Amino acid sequence: MIFDWNDLRYFLSVARAGRLTAAARTIGSDHATVSRRITALEGRLSAQLFERSPRGYALTDAGERLLRHAEQIESVAARVHDDIAGERYALSGSVRIGTPDGFGAFFLAPRLGDFATAHPELEVQLVATPQVFSLSKREADIVITLSRPEKGRLISRKLTDYTLHLYGAPSYLKTHPLTDKSQLREHLMIGYIPELIFTPELDYLSLVVGDLVPQFSSSNLFGQLRAIQAGKGIGILPDFMARGAPELVPLLPDEIEITRSYWLQTHQDLRESARVRTAMRFIAEQVSEAKAEFLPEKLGQPTA
Repeated sequence: MIFDWNDLRYFLSVARAGRLTAAARTIGSDHATVSRRITALEGRLSAQLFERSPRGYALTDAGERLLRHAEQIESVAARVHDDIAGERYALSGSVRIGTPDGFGAFFLAPRLGDFATAHPELEVQLVATPQVFSLSKREADIVITLSRPEKGRLISRKLTDYTLHLYGAPSYLKTHPLTDKSQLREHLMIGYIPELIFTPELDYLSLVVGDLVPQFSSSNLFGQLRAIQAGKGIGILPDFMARGAPELVPLLPDEIEITRSYWLQTHQDLRESARVRTAMRFIAEQVSEAKAEFLPEKLGQPTA
């Protein structure tokens, strides 16, 4: 045997956690043992698998190649366990999910607790921030995006369409009524910081009010939501978020409606990973069950 197969467990833990202490905690060992097993594995393979730095452990090219093989072996082990033992394989390690802030923090976060409870040996990481995640650089194992990938070794599926409408708080509308789309430029608009919009699908305001720069802008969707709730202006929000703020009033819903889509993606190298497959299935099921939240029935505009 060229190397101890059990060393791959330690390798996978470090590759996913990025630090010895975190990997040791996940695998139920100590950091000295993890370090010794990684060094031994590198020696037997005659290859450096990680770049060590104060920031942690980053995979080298050789480490990336080994990661693909190790995850395939992990998945085979899971299937063997299922087939022979007839029991559900206990997922372990970590799975990192990168999402836009609204979807991740508002919709997915409350539901991931159930997923973590069902898989107590799995570390579930949610990165809910407005940015583009690189699957090839292992910035995340799974990502939710607003567009379908056009290139790269990626696997994707459409989760759902979702609608957005213009909203305002009664406190604002009491002194700034809006009855016609032609009045929009007279209002205080709230939206994204134009130069920090990380994907064109978020450039909502240009569709509604052209080149108008919002008087208050935030790179964070929750910042926009809170400002609208506080009566500081009007802005476009996903309906699945606005329904959590029932005091908000949909404005001109028959004239202003935007539809966008969420896509679920992972790298092809992870397609056989049991932890990734299971997490992706869970996310897809949760979205499917909540379809009415993303595509609500036609909104009516309440009278003030």
